[in-house]
Amino acid sequence: MRRNRKAKIVATLGPASSDQATITALFEAGVDMFRFNFSHGSHEDHRARHEIVRGLEKTYGRPVSILADLQGPKIRLGTFQGDAAVLETGSKFVMDRDETPGDASRVYLPHPELFAAVKAGQNLLLDDGKIRLAIESNQDNRIVTTVTVGGKISNRKGVNVPDAILPIPAMTPKDLIDLEFALSLGVDWVALSFVQQVSDIEDARKIIGDRALIQSKIEKPAAMLDIDAICNASDSVMVARGDLGVELPIQQVPRAQKEIIRASRKYGKPTIVATHMLESMTESPMPTRAEASDVANAIYEGADAVMLSAESASGNNPVRAVQMMDAIIKEVEADPTYRMMLDAQQVAPLPTAEDAICNALRDTTCAINAAATVTYTKSGHTSMSAARVRPTTSILSITPELKTARRLAWVWGIHSIVGKDVTSVDEMVSEATTAAVREGFAKKGEYIAISAGLPFGASGTTNLLHIATVK
Repeated sequence: MRRNRKAKIVATLGPASSDQATITALFEAGVDMFRFNFSHGSHEDHRARHEIVRGLEKTYGRPVSILADLQGPKIRLGTFQGDAAVLETGSKFVMDRDETPGDASRVYLPHPELFAAVKAGQNLLLDDGKIRLAIESNQDNRIVTTVTVGGKISNRKGVNVPDAILPIPAMTPKDLIDLEFALSLGVDWVALSFVQQVSDIEDARKIIGDRALIQSKIEKPAAMLDIDAICNASDSVMVARGDLGVELPIQQVPRAQKEIIRASRKYGKPTIVATHMLESMTESPMPTRAEASDVANAIYEGADAVMLSAESASGNNPVRAVQMMDAIIKEVEADPTYRMMLDAQQVAPLPTAEDAICNALRDTTCAINAAATVTYTKSGHTSMSAARVRPTTSILSITPELKTARRLAWVWGIHSIVGKDVTSVDEMVSEATTAAVREGFAKKGEYIAISAGLPFGASGTTNLLHIATVK
């Protein structure tokens, strides 16, 4: 089973998409990676979905990627008298350590780390940015603010802190429990929320090891200040426009999206663009024109994948939303301008043998009009490096490791399959040409370009570029 596009689709599973028939229909419609959102649902819900997805692999003979998305820290207010209060613009509002219910003048804030991090001149956002506060002072466990945008606020609404790095870990006790469960299932990727700095990724990697790859969700302005280092330290990146769009001025989000995609391409890390892509399809059978343009623009910008959240998890039209996303991607990739934009976005090769080979591989496939690019990989790095340079052909990635094939299933341009280990160049050519024909990429008399590493079977040894003719 082969996708006739290079960019990929990620779909979130939830109440509207948990049964065998719907998940199968989503996969057939074009889903390359399924997202399990650990902010919602029980472990047994996720276990049942995992079994269904893994069953699809056996039915269709195609590896499918699974992303476990951890909830991350949530900073919330305490409660109010009568469960709500109205904050007037221009009024003073205090957050303190008094646990009694609040009112229009004050409220309990059960997060001592916040008192240690914020200072006068910074801003706080309540209820996804609907209410905005300017901090006047922070002393004696009292954060005194002026309400710059008022409104009604109710119990335990969220607090966003756009102007400070908070001294809290990216994973909560709940996340650590969810993480161990997800890893026990055998998920392929772990999405790390609340990433503020490289140390957040390093801390997660100490726990995860090589059991899964790490995807950093960029949703904090602090992460944007060190985006190159964060992309370099991650295995992949998500442009998480939900919280990012709350904490950044909304007009800056499109620019931030482009910066994140550029940085991830620079270091060869695949990127997902997420949040509100086809949001209206949660209710409507058709997206708005603006939403269709939003998906298209992410593809023109060079994103590896685009993601559905509520549209597929809890919406009325989960399968139709995937079909629409698939149609938009295909339309973009049929536009000659798309290829021109990809070529204009090319980045210099990293100073490694692997990148030098993959850069030459791209030029070679173009020069000889190859039918396919074939990469032999054990860890997945060679195939990701090939995807980084966006060749004109599809990338047939052959690996002896099922876990590697699954991890690569959502990366741009990659058709991932499991193949046997090869021990010689002749065997490599035979396996590559046979697979290229069997998977529908090449036919007799056509060229394929192959990259691999000598000695065979060792990770991180990409040093071979070979041109073969299909016989």
